[in-house]
Amino acid sequence: MVMRLGAAICGAAVLLACSSAAMAQAEIAVPSRAVNEVSKSGGGSRHVASAGATIVGAASMYNPFEPGYREGGPHTASGERYDLFAWAAAIKTRLRGMFGGVRYGAKPKYALVEGNGKKVIVKINDVGPLAPGRIIDFNKQTMRYFDPSLERGVVRNVKVTALSGDGWTLGPIARN
Repeated sequence: MVMRLGAAICGAAVLLACSSAAMAQAEIAVPSRAVNEVSKSGGGSRHVASAGATIVGAASMYNPFEPGYREGGPHTASGERYDLFAWAAAIKTRLRGMFGGVRYGAKPKYALVEGNGKKVIVKINDVGPLAPGRIIDFNKQTMRYFDPSLERGVVRNVKVTALSGDGWTLGPIARN
């Protein structure tokens, strides 16, 4: 019986790992006009990045439910509960102003994150005193997209562009 239980647990772990990797590879289609406008940081559409609001640095991951993390608990700065399956991130505290404040009860902000040849739109719903050199902390879902094995721990040279307005579709942007 112990062997069957062990085999069942092992099978469930493999299934979970495969489904998580598949979810991380799923991409959504975003109108190329919106992506081009975000890249140019200009224009009059609501799907346009704020001019000059692009930063480059390292990204890491946070998960307040895993041992060893120093974050302030299961709720984000916006008041939402941390969701490891959402496309979300925490921005460095000193960059809070670039993302419209990110305060309790405020609507979440959005950002285009580019790195390792991939692009994703995330909700910025938290802030934190990140490690030196890091500008953004991804939740588990977002980190898995950039680092499917979650073994690297840091994604270097990510470009984070603040997006104005709301109504963004969260998740990976299909490559053209």
